[in-house]
Amino acid sequence: MDLDAHNIDIEFNPATRSDLPYIVDVYNESIPGRMATADLEPVSVGDRIDWFKQHTPEHRPLLMINYDDDRAGWLSLSSFYGRPAYNETVEISIYIDNNFQHKGIGNAAVKHAEKVAARLGVKTIVAFIFAHNEPSLHLFHKNGYEDWGHMPDVALMDGKQRSLNILGKRIAE
Repeated sequence: MDLDAHNIDIEFNPATRSDLPYIVDVYNESIPGRMATADLEPVSVGDRIDWFKQHTPEHRPLLMINYDDDRAGWLSLSSFYGRPAYNETVEISIYIDNNFQHKGIGNAAVKHAEKVAARLGVKTIVAFIFAHNEPSLHLFHKNGYEDWGHMPDVALMDGKQRSLNILGKRIAE
């Protein structure tokens, strides 16, 4: 269990199949803002089943975030690029329910993800963040992530070209 600055309990528990509708709902909440995902239309539970199955607590966890006993979002550590040489690297994703934004949950999630990744033998975490997503860039920079790459104008969203930043952090040598 991790605690935020306000002494509110933040817990992280392995997601179960029954959590998938909530996971999809939180993900879909982020689509209209055009800040956190390149999906342009809502996804369905069916669309995410294969993705869900790729996550296991002992290899690539998908964790529910509970804030003071309420579901508040989720985080995942996913395989990076799908090649064996990258097994010690994961991509982090954090999606916070709109009702729980700005409560320190993202910061707690990053810190917890690093602990979990280290236990799993992961040495490097990468985050792919749109260049215009200043809150997420700030969150990761404040947690010691560095700018490792910039991909200019790789996404077209609502007629606007959007760039993608790659942030990374070595958590173990």
